Amino acid sequence: MEWQKLLSSKRFGMEEFHDERQHDRSDFQRDYDRLIFSSPFRRLQNKTQVFPLPGSVFVHNRLTHSLEVSSVGRSISLMVSKTLRTKYPDSPAAFEEIGSIVAAACLAHDLGNPPFGHSGEKAIATYFSEGKGQPLYHDIVKGDGRWEDFINFDGNANSIRLLTHQFIGRRKGGFAMTYSMLASIIKYPFSSELAHGKGKFGFFQAEEADVTKIADELGIPKLQEQPLRLARYPLVYLVEAADDICYKIMDIEDAHKLHILTTERTIELFMNFFPPERQEKMRRTMLLVNDVNEQLAYLRSNVIGLLVNECAQVFIDHEEEILCGTFNGALIKHIPNLSREAYKTCTEYSVKYIYRAKDVLDIELAGHRIIGLLLDTLMDAIRDPDKAYSQLLLRRVPEQYEVQYPSLYTRVLAILDYISGMTDIYALDLYRKITGMSLPAV
Repeated sequence: MEWQKLLSSKRFGMEEFHDERQHDRSDFQRDYDRLIFSSPFRRLQNKTQVFPLPGSVFVHNRLTHSLEVSSVGRSISLMVSKTLRTKYPDSPAAFEEIGSIVAAACLAHDLGNPPFGHSGEKAIATYFSEGKGQPLYHDIVKGDGRWEDFINFDGNANSIRLLTHQFIGRRKGGFAMTYSMLASIIKYPFSSELAHGKGKFGFFQAEEADVTKIADELGIPKLQEQPLRLARYPLVYLVEAADDICYKIMDIEDAHKLHILTTERTIELFMNFFPPERQEKMRRTMLLVNDVNEQLAYLRSNVIGLLVNECAQVFIDHEEEILCGTFNGALIKHIPNLSREAYKTCTEYSVKYIYRAKDVLDIELAGHRIIGLLLDTLMDAIRDPDKAYSQLLLRRVPEQYEVQYPSLYTRVLAILDYISGMTDIYALDLYRKITGMSLPAV
């Protein structure tokens, strides 16, 4: 892959209007601004990240997480872009724009995630793989639809759909993002047929032609034609690194605020990233303030700064492999041993104490029940649209979704578009109304 071709400001769906003129804001900066002001991005404020949406203690939701990932992604990218410009001083490639591309991609990386965190993804996938959605299999396959898209449902693939699909009444090209920004969020650049039950893939069958078009434009090689597998776009590694840093480190800080982890344990987990001599200096600095939250914020910022530097260095050191499509694993897995072991310890604590905490499990249980019932009710409606109750339900679905389309595969995707776009509160409210637990005010 070649940097000049990889960094393209051409807009998906608006290719005929593309020009090379210089504007005050670059196209990549416009991507960022367009996302910030979009409704799907705004709705992230009411979508669970890990912990249930806040009561008296404010923890991260999808919106605050995405903003922090974007900030970290820009920091990593600035280090990388400066090094690349020094390495290739005469290159016409827009290295200076890498920070803007990655920052925008980080904002968008979770846009396709359904309500109730990762449990929402599981609820949708298991509805088709082991729940009441199983009978849909034969009709979807008979209509040339890809069943694997549903049994492996993944928020990453749904983000690409949200950004590129032309919903009814909307403009061609979806959000009309730049090719480079779109490629930066395809974390798993292969078809759902290659997911092998792991729930990770990059695009639905409906968007495969669009993703192929993006790859051809940017010079991303195909590693396999059928099922489609592409090489990873280089900037994906920077988006992934920012996400890895933020969710792991910020989950630890949130767990402390919710009294899942003690102050002593949290300090230990953060200090593990540094050698003894650095730890001594950090303890002295930390004790300049008495507020525990401020002390932990200081340690957390040091950890993030360290990981930013180390992930950027891994990218720089392995640039050739990344451009050849032969680099394996995430950047975070190649950082120096001390940091890698400390990160691994944080992961183990997260799995043992955070992701299995009662409140986290409760939101997963609720998410399964709510999404399961919404799916069941709406799937019945699109299979038998002439029934009176089906007509009532389908009138509730916004007009932009293709619930009347002849293909069952497309109609199922339309229902998933609708449900995955919901906030936690909207999904709960609709669930209560459908079950009769809540009635509108009269």
